[in-house]
Amino acid sequence: MSKPTFLLQGTLDLLILTILALEPMHGWAIAHRIRQMSKDALQVGQSALYPALHKLEQQGWIKAEWKVSENNRRAKYYSLTHAGRKALAKEAVQWERLSAAVSLIVRTA
Repeated sequence: MSKPTFLLQGTLDLLILTILALEPMHGWAIAHRIRQMSKDALQVGQSALYPALHKLEQQGWIKAEWKVSENNRRAKYYSLTHAGRKALAKEAVQWERLSAAVSLIVRTA
């Protein structure tokens, strides 16, 4: 397997918001889902994930609450807020615009 793809700055926030739009999850599950949905191309370590989650919580885009996980351990579950859903819509449009512009340049090479 090749090395994991590095994420562009700001991309992790979009990925987290997208994953949490599906259902509330704890941190490990978010990282696992990103890896799973990207077919192992994207791997998010704890050193990047938890500061991003904290920042999104500070912005009011996600909220957290302690629950019991599927393996009977206490875990902090994150879910999208109303503001987070609005931010996700805006971030997704910006990402589509950026990725289309990069694709135009890459295709000409």
